[in-house]
Amino acid sequence: MQSLSSLTTAVAALSWIIVGFAAPLQVRQSDYPWLSQASGSETLASRIPAPPGFERESVTPGSFAEWLRNLPLKKGRPPVQLYNGRLKANQNAHAAVVDIDTGNKDLQQCADAVIRLRAEYLYSKHAIAGIHFDFTSGDTADFKKWAQGFRPIVRANRVSWDKSAGPDTSYRSFRSYLDMVFTYSGTASLERELQAVSDVRTLRAGDVFIQPGYPGHAVLVVDVARDTRTGRRVFLLAQSYMPAQDIHILMNPAGGRLGSWYDTNFGASLKTPEWTFSPDHLRRFD
Repeated sequence: MQSLSSLTTAVAALSWIIVGFAAPLQVRQSDYPWLSQASGSETLASRIPAPPGFERESVTPGSFAEWLRNLPLKKGRPPVQLYNGRLKANQNAHAAVVDIDTGNKDLQQCADAVIRLRAEYLYSKHAIAGIHFDFTSGDTADFKKWAQGFRPIVRANRVSWDKSAGPDTSYRSFRSYLDMVFTYSGTASLERELQAVSDVRTLRAGDVFIQPGYPGHAVLVVDVARDTRTGRRVFLLAQSYMPAQDIHILMNPAGGRLGSWYDTNFGASLKTPEWTFSPDHLRRFD
């Protein structure tokens, strides 16, 4: 008969596994403030299992990686919609759709989706001082400054700030700030802000594959899993695209036993449904 001490040890080990690798089945609205409390969303981790033989890597509680792992997804596999309500032409690129608004303007495209999710995470943690992004001109837009009532005046490539509004840190003010950032930022400016990752095998959730340009493209690493026997690592990607559209979890065009997951050993080219990146396109937030 199993002793009480060994049973306690087994329960503790099981609890660690649950905390380290499993995801809650319900989305906490306080972590994703754009949601209504009655959204009924499923988490990314509860919807998309790790491939056979793999386990999700442990993440730090409260981290960007944990927040991304629990992103709310719409039920089923609905079509990807554009900002104007029309359907995206290519409905074969996604495995799931993130339950987040796109807005009603053609703003939240590829780099903007990365900015949106990073900013939403920081806002949910009340880390207002960390919410800042550069314009294509090189000028920095701080949400803290925006929340104090300052608004940018853009003339050609010159930006000045004028205090023309009252203090406001509300979510509505935050979303207005983001639409402003989307207007004046893109892949070129975001890529300059991020740190290069020299070895793609060290990739982690929250990293970005980004090719700067006009338009260029960017996709966000939203989860990572590891083969428990070999140490082989795989990851999930999310994107928006052009025109502005639902943020969605990408399919892996190669398919196979990995499903929607991508192998870090992808060689010279990372082929996603609508863009191809190289290992030296990998970047990281500070």
